[in-house]
Amino acid sequence: MPVALTIAGSDPSGGAGIQADLKTFHQFGVYGEAVITLITVQNTVAVDRVEVLEPELVAAQCVAVCEDIPPQAVKTGALGNAAVIRLVADLVRRFALLLVVDPVMISKHGAPLIADEGGKVLRRELLPLARLVTPNLPEAAVLAGIPVSDLASMREAARRILDLGPKAVLVKGGHLGGEAVDILFDGSDWIELRAERIGTPHTHGTGCTYSAAITACLAKGMALPDAVSRAKAFITRAIRENPGLGHGSGPVNHLAAAE
Repeated sequence: MPVALTIAGSDPSGGAGIQADLKTFHQFGVYGEAVITLITVQNTVAVDRVEVLEPELVAAQCVAVCEDIPPQAVKTGALGNAAVIRLVADLVRRFALLLVVDPVMISKHGAPLIADEGGKVLRRELLPLARLVTPNLPEAAVLAGIPVSDLASMREAARRILDLGPKAVLVKGGHLGGEAVDILFDGSDWIELRAERIGTPHTHGTGCTYSAAITACLAKGMALPDAVSRAKAFITRAIRENPGLGHGSGPVNHLAAAE
């Protein structure tokens, strides 16, 4: 059985973070492992508290699972601070992990999930180790250092982020109007992934779920373009078939078909 690992924060409402990742891994037929980096107090309406775990505790969790049940692919989500990011980078190198970085910086409710210094360390130490980085438009703007508001600036952001060292970049266009267009760039090939825009407030955890689906597909041995295409179809179905839970930005449907 293929194995995937998520290194991310906990969302007690179940829509994002490790909870969303594990549900997605399971839906794709992949055994899921989870290393918790931070605890949040949140629901579909607000984030009230964020507590980052001690770096040594994060590292110990990762060593425990990688030494016993090594994953074929790993993704990171919210990492919290520079010390945790440095340790994660060290562990990625130590265990030669195939890495997908979801550069989670701000929650959907606007709560910061990474300190300023953490963003610098993410760019310098973790991105160069990534097989794929999956920023949304605000994250792409921070990483690239330019405003990102249309397809042309998405492409320029992808070029600039690729210069930071990852093997490929997926800039997600969920914040644009019109079609939901994502752009995948590996330094030579450009791939546009298009889907209908679904009018719904229930989009909590879309980034986590999308990157987890990509990670699951990579753990199963898929080529990157195929993994991203399969994951794009899954997240589109998951948004369209959302269960309508909560009083705010509710979760997507993690029971949507993965094929």
